[in-house]
Amino acid sequence: MSASVISASSFSTSMLRYGRSRALWLMLLVAPIGARYMLPFEDGGGIKIAVGDALPVMTSPFLGVSLGIIVSTLLLPIAWLYLRSNTTRRQPWQVEEVTAGSRVAIALGRFGADVGVLLGILAALNLAGLYLSTFMLQGDAVNLTELSFALWVVAAPAMIGLAALRILFDTRPLLRSGFGDFAYFCIWIGSITAPIVTDKAEPSFGANMWDFAGFVTPLKYGAPEGTDSFSIGGGFLATGTIDLDVMAGLLSPGYLESRLAWVAIAVALVVVGGLIYVPHKAKKRAVLTGRLGALLNAGRPPRAIPDAPAAKRAFASALNLVTAEFRLIGSGRAFLLLATAVGVIAAVAPDFRHASSPAALLLLLFALSAHAGRAEAHGLVALTKVAALAPMARRAAFVVSGALWATLLALPALLRHPPLETLALASATGASAAFVAIVLSTLTGSSFASRLVLLVLWYGYAST
Repeated sequence: MSASVISASSFSTSMLRYGRSRALWLMLLVAPIGARYMLPFEDGGGIKIAVGDALPVMTSPFLGVSLGIIVSTLLLPIAWLYLRSNTTRRQPWQVEEVTAGSRVAIALGRFGADVGVLLGILAALNLAGLYLSTFMLQGDAVNLTELSFALWVVAAPAMIGLAALRILFDTRPLLRSGFGDFAYFCIWIGSITAPIVTDKAEPSFGANMWDFAGFVTPLKYGAPEGTDSFSIGGGFLATGTIDLDVMAGLLSPGYLESRLAWVAIAVALVVVGGLIYVPHKAKKRAVLTGRLGALLNAGRPPRAIPDAPAAKRAFASALNLVTAEFRLIGSGRAFLLLATAVGVIAAVAPDFRHASSPAALLLLLFALSAHAGRAEAHGLVALTKVAALAPMARRAAFVVSGALWATLLALPALLRHPPLETLALASATGASAAFVAIVLSTLTGSSFASRLVLLVLWYGYAST
């Protein structure tokens, strides 16, 4: 079978599975809704984009670049979450990995399907931008061609690169796990901050290659001389307006070439992913033998007693449930070692809010999402419904246990910080993280969504 036939089959199969994904319709709504609340409005609402401490005059190209910024800051993490947790997350590797088909061809087919879906989402955002331009721009300022050109040049390579990363991360066992989600989170943060390296550099192909998101050059190149610094977000004061020639930035030396280069790099990453693909393997449990194994292994279970009486109802079932959730969240020697390190940081750090608390939350978000994903796995919830306590009681106990763990990790900080404020902040952040983890795991049936969302929220908490 030729590689082209394999790629076409992989592409069509993935597209059919995407067609059965109900979450795809929600993804098509994320971008337009995000555009409504993230675009800079004249009344001061939305996200501000300031160049040289002044707000650019709204034009069609600037509106397109603003929509591209929405893709980089809002849509890329959500799209990654969708790609890693939608209907195509489970592939028939038991069949594919024993065939003679090219892994590169299969990867290219799936990559094409992912790109098609992501560009469809970008097309929905483009339509939303065309609608928003009818009341955000006036008269001759409405130029649908320039708006669409700016959006696609800025955002399309970033979306294609995201699809390539998804395929690459599916090829190695370590990157298929939660570590891959953390690695993507670091890559996303790095892609937004990397253009700082070229702050004083002249426009060129090399300088633009640092800008994976693609919106830095259009904002800086078209600004008047001496006003090339820019800010995105809120909490800063911008006075006056400034005329920004965005089209000049889009057509500046090396910019379009760099966007095409990122597309080529994305395709190359998919090819590399197919070449380095490692098949799935069943996990093997390490078994110790000899005297050491006899000492450490659990041994045989106790003999069953056929005529044993029925178990009595627990005296404090709710307390026992909280205790069980507390132990399951903190299970494992690695967690206990890291918790000890967090306790040392809390005891010596001079700033609890910006040092000890983020460290504790970073540890807890992985533990909380992992346990929530296990507890809310499809099929297990139906089994727990026959228990003495309802699943909602277990979820409430999970939130309480998350608050208790955060409070426990904050106890060493009482040596240097006010007890009431420290414990209140710790318990509130722990309960909030546990609530987000259990809600998202209940909705998705896995730990992936809660882990990625908690990482994004943690970054915002640690950096504010």
